[in-house]
Amino acid sequence: MNQPAIRFAAIGLAHSHIFDMTQRLQGAGAELVACWDDDAQNLAAFAAAFASVEQVRPAAALLDDPTIDLVVSAAVHDERAALGVAAMQHGKDFLCTKPGFTTLTQLAEVRRVCAQSGRRYTVYFGERFGNPATVLAGELVRAGAIGRVVHTAGFGPHRLFGRVERPAWVFQRARYGGILNDLASHQIDQFLYFTGSQTAEIVAATIANHQHRDLTEFEDYGEVLLRGERATGFIRVDWLSPAGLDTWGDVRLFLLGTQGAIELRKTWDIQGRSGGDHLFLVNNEGERYIDAAATPLPFMDDYLNDLRQRSENAVTQAHVLQVSELALRAQEFAK
Repeated sequence: MNQPAIRFAAIGLAHSHIFDMTQRLQGAGAELVACWDDDAQNLAAFAAAFASVEQVRPAAALLDDPTIDLVVSAAVHDERAALGVAAMQHGKDFLCTKPGFTTLTQLAEVRRVCAQSGRRYTVYFGERFGNPATVLAGELVRAGAIGRVVHTAGFGPHRLFGRVERPAWVFQRARYGGILNDLASHQIDQFLYFTGSQTAEIVAATIANHQHRDLTEFEDYGEVLLRGERATGFIRVDWLSPAGLDTWGDVRLFLLGTQGAIELRKTWDIQGRSGGDHLFLVNNEGERYIDAAATPLPFMDDYLNDLRQRSENAVTQAHVLQVSELALRAQEFAK
């Protein structure tokens, strides 16, 4: 039997992640109804990419529309929580790119409204949900390919200048929330997921501005040490990728298990293989390289089914909020 289409509006279009999330939702069968951003340039860019989308009703009118089930957002970081609260209070679920919050006060309010309304506030951790190599690594870990994961090391380097001009809010600490809250949320998500941890302790955290001293509120380097119930983890993120690198950042993940190890080279391979999504597996059976690019990505299908059935197969609300809290606390610890 055909499932009813989830109708969604894209509100808050400040970050380019909105294009990827929208395309993936449409690919899973969701119906894009309308879009809005107070910035006319952001609105025009989104409307140009999705030509049939309505772009005349402002956010308040879209929130009042009872036929819209879901609000999807890549608003400026410090605006996401308030928009999500408003969406849930209007009976809608909410999906945003990371980070979902910039303060612990925002997080507490979202927790309260989630519990009160029964609606979902989901952060799209694209480095796991939208990355074939990471999805395949999850399948291998669940199948026992490397035993129990006891340590993760995640690296999230980014290029700051060059191909993409970035707006002023990216360099304003109160607006972007800090490097650990922003970039390291991906690696915190993966630590909890791969180690099966429900929570973790921030053992140590560091932030710095090594190269961009003229940007006085900006942080271009951060690292975190995590300790969970049964595993530990290390995270390093930065905005120091050199211009000569043929990608925006050499993103990697290392998983150490009791019976083997996995390395993911998600965007680039230093040994010269083309493309991304490279997976290296070593266990008691030997060494193996896997091109993971064709691995299906189930998140959006599972997520839309969760919205229909009120299940939690794609990701749990508790996980989303725990990852977000750890990222905020790591940022606070480092300061």
